[in-house]
Amino acid sequence: MTEGPVLAVFGHPDDAEIAAGGTLAKWCADGREVHLLILTNGDRGSEDPKQDRAELAVTRAVESEAAGKVLGLAGVTILGTHDGELVNTPEVRADIARKVRMVKPGIVLTCDPTAWFFGGNYFNHADHRTAGETTLDAVFPGAGNPHFFAELLAEGLEPWKVPSLWLGWSNEPNHSEDVSGYMETKLAALFEHRSQVEGDMLGFFKEWLPNEAAENGKKIGVEHTEAFRVLNLS
Repeated sequence: MTEGPVLAVFGHPDDAEIAAGGTLAKWCADGREVHLLILTNGDRGSEDPKQDRAELAVTRAVESEAAGKVLGLAGVTILGTHDGELVNTPEVRADIARKVRMVKPGIVLTCDPTAWFFGGNYFNHADHRTAGETTLDAVFPGAGNPHFFAELLAEGLEPWKVPSLWLGWSNEPNHSEDVSGYMETKLAALFEHRSQVEGDMLGFFKEWLPNEAAENGKKIGVEHTEAFRVLNLS
């Protein structure tokens, strides 16, 4: 597996924990420097019409920091884009490329933008798909090409070619990462997002995530895995 730091890029606070919390926890425990970039502030993550969105964004930032500490992340950065309004623009690509050039990751982990439908009762959130699409476009050719994002060169950030991309929430996974022993950490980090997992959702995640990881684990003879579509760009 590619060595060096890791940069995870996701659409919302709590996405990283759901999609790849076990893998991120494992890498942190192995001593890798893992950073998380969240592209929206999660200010629509409530169905309460009386919920103040600005207050919710603050709450979700606090929750993300707490979850990051549980996982062992080196840092958590949240952009100011409103929940549900993420668009693949040069500005967002530059934000991602900036973080890539700062971290110099061996792996960038994000969502598979080609995954629209999961079974017969769920289709993927636009912010999830857009997070993956925008990250891929920021990584190649942007982050590694000096003729993209000239403002980053002016900031002293030299181009960085990412060797490996890991795409979570994929319908075409080609890699199962053994996360046996890390499910409790994954769940503990997710449950720091209290604004999102209270009530029935808590029980849902406690049942669904370990069961899914166990089913995936059977495929390679281990207790738990998380599935990814891995692209080797080196």
